Amino acid sequence: MSNWVERYRGHILITLINLVVLGGVIVFLGRPPQPEIIVTSPPPTATSLPTPTPRPLRVYVSGAVNHPDVYELPPESIVKDAIEAAGGATSEADLGRINLALSVANGQHIYVPKVGEESPPVSPPTEPSDIASGKAGSKININTASQSEIETLPGIGPSKAQGIIENRPYHSIEEIKKVPGIGEVTFQKIKDLIAVD
Repeated sequence: MSNWVERYRGHILITLINLVVLGGVIVFLGRPPQPEIIVTSPPPTATSLPTPTPRPLRVYVSGAVNHPDVYELPPESIVKDAIEAAGGATSEADLGRINLALSVANGQHIYVPKVGEESPPVSPPTEPSDIASGKAGSKININTASQSEIETLPGIGPSKAQGIIENRPYHSIEEIKKVPGIGEVTFQKIKDLIAVD
């Protein structure tokens, strides 16, 4: 027996080494796999679009106020806000004849009558429907009105108002269309709000 062991000792040693290596490989491969770590980024948050900023209202305030002029007011303003922007009403103002809580419209002319004034040059604002139809005040005479008064017309800015003044006199309201920048569309917006002598 010992002769057999001596004779095959090299083979036995190699076989044992191979068994140990094979066992190690089996043990290594038999381990459960490590869980894969997945890094995910959070979903993008939806950014809300900025809401458009409402344009200010331009109104002309005149009559019994401290500083008659054209003023820019925030949307949702009322007649009382317009009068306060003009420095407030004077002591002669008859505020009982106008509706201070009425909403103002862009291009509106607000006239504050004096106490005892028979017929003011511009009717005090009464109803929103009158403002929308342009009946809240008297018509603007394009032959005599100031630039600030002309600018209260819808669609008329400083440059068009200056053009209207430079092209005077007008014999009919249709002649306003000869002013650069005033076409049929603009004319249709203002034709019921203007007059000539």
